[in-house]
Amino acid sequence: MGQLEGRVALVTGGSDGIGRGIAEAFLREGAKVAISGRSPDKAAKTIDELGAGEDLVFVQADASSSEHAGRAVDGCLERFGRLDILVNNVGGASSQFGLVHELTDAGWDDGIKLNLYSAFWTTRRALPSMLDCGWGRIINISSVNAIKGQFGQTNYSAAKAGMAGFSKALAQEVVKKGVTVNTVSPGYVETDLVMAIRAEVREQIIASIPMGRLARPDEVAAVVAFLASEEAGYITGANISVNGGMHMM
Repeated sequence: MGQLEGRVALVTGGSDGIGRGIAEAFLREGAKVAISGRSPDKAAKTIDELGAGEDLVFVQADASSSEHAGRAVDGCLERFGRLDILVNNVGGASSQFGLVHELTDAGWDDGIKLNLYSAFWTTRRALPSMLDCGWGRIINISSVNAIKGQFGQTNYSAAKAGMAGFSKALAQEVVKKGVTVNTVSPGYVETDLVMAIRAEVREQIIASIPMGRLARPDEVAAVVAFLASEEAGYITGANISVNGGMHMM
């Protein structure tokens, strides 16, 4: 019997990369899982490859929209009747990066909405179900860029730093109500996005990691699965870095 047997989870941006790794880890531990995302085709491929049958469902939703964020939660509740674990994983590189003095309002908003507002909107919709049950796990996926920043990506870096602060404040609101809230901050992970970076740039990134390699999605997922379990019930308000030793100094 897995450590998440009988639990229901929603993983936003769960069709690929870290989100897919998390969904797979949850299924392996016995949970029923809803994944949300923009692309039905990508989700269909993931569902087929994971082979979880009725224990895995896709809800099409654009997390940068308040209405769609609520749709992801509602889809999970309609399918499984409850929601115990929420992983706010969706996020990533905005199409509108740039130096601050060149960044438009739309470009700033694009990065903040996708990476921070999405977590707020989805959490706001999911919390009532958890509070009614007196049990819940919220895990927000931040980034190493929340610590070190990223040149030309102030909107992304600010949003990911904001997610860590959001988690700590929310953890205080619900600490006596059976709900824990934690952050996981990955470094560079073997995702399609990272592997699409030019080889010479990717090698520079790897050289900056003390462990000398990129993380695998399942290594991040293992930390998330633990935080979702009963065994992690005394951990809340924490931010766990999974970054191969970056920023140890």
